[in-house]
Amino acid sequence: MKKLLLLLVALPAAAAIWFFSADKPLKTIEGLAIQHADKLPLAFFGERLFNEHCASCHDNPQMHAPTREALAGYSLDSVMVAMKFGKMQPMAAHLADIERGLIAIYLSGAESDDFNWMAQQQCDTPDTSSPTLFVSNWGQGDGNRRFVDPGRTNIHRDNVGSLQLAWAMAFPKVTDMRSQPAVVGDTLYFGDKTGRLYAIDRKRGCVHAHTKVASGIRSAITVVPGDSAPVLVFADSMAVVYAVDSQSLDIRWRADMRLFSTSTITGSISHHDNRLYVPISSYEVAAAGNPNHVCCESHGGVVALDLANGDRLWEWHATADAILQGQTSDGKPLLGPSGASVWSTPTIDAARNRLYIGTGENLSHPATATSDAVIALDLDTGETVWHFQATADDVWNAACLNDGTNCPENAGGDFDIGASIVHAKLDDGSELLLVGQKSGDAMALDMNGELLWKTRVSNAALGPDLHQTTTNGGIHWGMALAGERLLVPAADPERTRPGYDPRPGIHALDVRSGEVLWFQGVERGCYLADEDKPLVGLQNMRTGKHRPLEDQYNCSFYYGLSSAATATEDLVFSGGLNGVLRAYAIEDGEVLWEYATATPVTTVNGVTGHGGAIDVDGQLLAGDWLYVQSGYAMFGQLPGNVLYAFKLSAD
Repeated sequence: MKKLLLLLVALPAAAAIWFFSADKPLKTIEGLAIQHADKLPLAFFGERLFNEHCASCHDNPQMHAPTREALAGYSLDSVMVAMKFGKMQPMAAHLADIERGLIAIYLSGAESDDFNWMAQQQCDTPDTSSPTLFVSNWGQGDGNRRFVDPGRTNIHRDNVGSLQLAWAMAFPKVTDMRSQPAVVGDTLYFGDKTGRLYAIDRKRGCVHAHTKVASGIRSAITVVPGDSAPVLVFADSMAVVYAVDSQSLDIRWRADMRLFSTSTITGSISHHDNRLYVPISSYEVAAAGNPNHVCCESHGGVVALDLANGDRLWEWHATADAILQGQTSDGKPLLGPSGASVWSTPTIDAARNRLYIGTGENLSHPATATSDAVIALDLDTGETVWHFQATADDVWNAACLNDGTNCPENAGGDFDIGASIVHAKLDDGSELLLVGQKSGDAMALDMNGELLWKTRVSNAALGPDLHQTTTNGGIHWGMALAGERLLVPAADPERTRPGYDPRPGIHALDVRSGEVLWFQGVERGCYLADEDKPLVGLQNMRTGKHRPLEDQYNCSFYYGLSSAATATEDLVFSGGLNGVLRAYAIEDGEVLWEYATATPVTTVNGVTGHGGAIDVDGQLLAGDWLYVQSGYAMFGQLPGNVLYAFKLSAD
């Protein structure tokens, strides 16, 4: 009887784990189980598994491992990441996915006290009869230009220095702040890593309404027109897309977007003419670092959905289906082609009926022409119109960080095009596509995909040879366009590499020629010994040395500019990986205002708050207000859980 009960519970529990199979017959069952996991005794079985496999370390003070009480402070997503390809991967390797999931549900499930603050922070819903749409998508307007016109902001170079902190709100069980909010009228819609969606009064810092979805909200909140009220569209970490009523926060529909069991959604969702365009990425790039993983079968893509009901209209696949290519040196099957994930947000070109995306590297051989590329798709059919490949033969996965057998021969440099393609429309009627790559290259294409110019703003590619180990440098999440100036943030951490000369900071380029108009570098501002510098990305998550968190806040290894920039007519805002937020003059790069966010902060909701790295999404402007999220620890940066709201001073 006990085994039967365990089986009945374990089967739907599998649906609650984002690493599980994407087999179509299970999707309906999975969706129901995800939404009603709190009514199943999953934590009971998770506790038993924890006691059997984990307690000997985590309940033993001599092991110096986090206690189960400390682990309860993390979201389900964070616990799963640690067990799947983080520091706990070796210890959890013998567990099945369902066992890892039950442990994560147990550890993250005790939430009642953590979220009591919401009842005290409730406030009346504002008038939404004619709201101003300040921020409605990732690109903060058309063309993914991340440009805020004077009609949406009162902040300019002459008054930006008067910005002062008005309020800060912290969120429990959160270490990463990555979902760009939307701002409609006086409401800011925000999603966190626990899967909670909040409608926040953006001036008072109180909560109008809230709801919860299955797992952490990962994409930006996209606002699209609705019959009676706007609809909020976003994706969670299990690659499920939601359409939510902006007034009631009721879920209108949900749709599973997985192409493979490892599919995820890293970019954000674009909208045009009652259709949604969803970029599909994959975490198999990280899973391939596990020596037991069979590499590699997944690839990226784009899925078009009907806004009314979430039905799939078409799919574009970045590669053909993977087939057996041979064996690794330790006898595992080797599959390919794979990879070319789409982790940029698609760009709409309504006049040409096209969609533009950037892709990542291949994960295994054979290399394809669709990796590290810009792809133009037909909006109606998803057929390829043209493609431009920035870097050929870039075949790489996380096994290359530790000489694993899944690392491809002649591995490339991991030089994705992750920044969204910027569609520039200039005053003389000419149009360009602007591209940013992790190699450190900024490029312009004509509207048929022909290269016009290329400028290397940082040396992440280690000179002309792109087949070098990744440094996690270059251009990451997004550039901004103001007039004919392209503002390009560069991350460039300090690494010891032959020929590598890091240039973290912000670069202003002439959009017609690619000429560098000015460069404003950023510095760490503190001394960090070589032995305290971390390894690269996922390698550091698994095996790297970890400095005390207080020491990291005092002197962060990372300090470059990775997050997307946001521009106005005369300012560009950019946040650093050390938590420093800056406003630069568009004209010459002068720093006009800065604020250090990676500190403890008193919050309006009473939750303990500490800022951290500013990564992924950029800054939001609405009238007299500036909003920024602080905290991102995915690759060893500074954790944090704070949403900051700044306001122009009346003085």
